[in-house]
Amino acid sequence: MSTPSGNGSHSPGSVGADERRPSRPQLRQPLIAELIADSIRDRILKGEYDDAESLPKQEDLLEEFNVSKPSIREALRILETEGLIRVRRGSQGGAAIHLPESRDAAYMLGLVLQSKRVGVEDVGGALRRLEPACAALCAEHDDRSGIVEELRRIHADAVGAVADEIEFVHQMRRFHEAIVEACDNETLKVLVGSLTAIWSAEERAWARSSAGSAQYPGIDMRREGLRAHERLIELIADGNSDGVMRSSYGHLCASQVYTLSSSASAVVDASMLRRHQSG
Repeated sequence: MSTPSGNGSHSPGSVGADERRPSRPQLRQPLIAELIADSIRDRILKGEYDDAESLPKQEDLLEEFNVSKPSIREALRILETEGLIRVRRGSQGGAAIHLPESRDAAYMLGLVLQSKRVGVEDVGGALRRLEPACAALCAEHDDRSGIVEELRRIHADAVGAVADEIEFVHQMRRFHEAIVEACDNETLKVLVGSLTAIWSAEERAWARSSAGSAQYPGIDMRREGLRAHERLIELIADGNSDGVMRSSYGHLCASQVYTLSSSASAVVDASMLRRHQSG
């Protein structure tokens, strides 16, 4: 039987050194456009540009980053997709900066929930847990007297609109939105504020479709809702965070029944929120 020669050949079935070396995934280098977008995004979010201010002209960006026009255009496209800039075409073109707002977060959250086929009841359940926490923070706020003053103004508007079924719901939702906005926690303001915006759009749509029908609560039930708001104001004014959490939860459980009676099985509709925001 012959033995393998030393000329580098190998018998069938044997593996060479190169073949034995495990394959490594090829590392992907970031695209130039993404790096440019990262740099510009960082400046926008740090406040180096004012909202509605324009980005430097394309020629200036080309000189600064020393790249090709397609890379700059792709970077701007990335930022436009994210909603951080609005690109104007034509002779008066340019890229206007748009700082992100809570309403943008609400719409994006609405799109995510809609894509997951999340029901309106699910949003209501989240609010029943989270909005009372915002109310408690209002009661603990150093300037709760200012919060109480604002809530009383909105409450007075709701009292004046008690006979107007559409306007009454609008003012009642303003009250809840104000509680979330007044809480001293920016993260909750954005997260709960987004859920509140989604729910408010649903409730206002329910009011438009139910006004004048037997499904809409009568005047006595509307006054019951007003008394619940008065109680919340008193508890916040007293600094009673535990009490306002309990009262807020009970009120939300009672008040959500009407909207859920017609939309409990409905899926969140982000376009409804967008129509409400632009209306």
